[in-house]
Amino acid sequence: MYFDSHAHLDDEKFDGDRDRVAESLSEQEISGVLNVCSSIEKIDVCLELAQKYDRIYAAIGVHPHEASLATDEVLKRVSEVAQNPKVKAYGEIGLDYFHNFSPRDVQKRVFEVQINMAYGLKLPIVVHDRDAHQDVYEILSAHRNKIYGGMMHMFSGSWDMAKKFMDLGLHISLGGPVTFKNAVAPVEVAKKIPLDRLLIETDCPYMSPHPLRGTRNNPGNVKIIAQKIAELRGISPPDLVQSLGTVLSIAK
Repeated sequence: MYFDSHAHLDDEKFDGDRDRVAESLSEQEISGVLNVCSSIEKIDVCLELAQKYDRIYAAIGVHPHEASLATDEVLKRVSEVAQNPKVKAYGEIGLDYFHNFSPRDVQKRVFEVQINMAYGLKLPIVVHDRDAHQDVYEILSAHRNKIYGGMMHMFSGSWDMAKKFMDLGLHISLGGPVTFKNAVAPVEVAKKIPLDRLLIETDCPYMSPHPLRGTRNNPGNVKIIAQKIAELRGISPPDLVQSLGTVLSIAK
């Protein structure tokens, strides 16, 4: 059975068949999905999904895209929802210097605030890091004593950077890009990382693996990612899956 460590089943692209997708997880050999909130407007949807389906768990937080909207009231609401037993992580939080939908100084401040909030709730963190590796690392390192584990979501950095994040107690999560024909950094990380520090994810409905690029991604496609990493490691997919870390094992 496969665990999809990062998905967005609350996304509008699933509006037409969300329940069907959730109900088919068992058929697709998916033991569980961590559905990660990426929009303040979707917090209730994320929680409702997790409460409705046994195999779906939630991560709740304010995405760096919406850092400018992280008022005290919003953060209080996140903190309240994150205390639900089906919420297994805090996120996704971090920095995004590619889109810069929120000013960088605001992103940094809200990132730090939420690291502390996750620590207070004893939840692992789901970290979003796009084109901001060094700043993300420096902030996490400065708060290393306030991290209850977590994952670097859809990690795109180098192997050297991956080792730095693992030294902070974080897991590395790989997704569709490791299957791309021009993949370099994700492939190196996939080959070298200790398997018990590795997570696999779809980030659905985005980042579909090869050969499904251009189509809507689904939790079942996590098997394609596992098969690719197993191939790179020279082992069977079942052996890979048995050795992987899981989001739930790092949730406190």
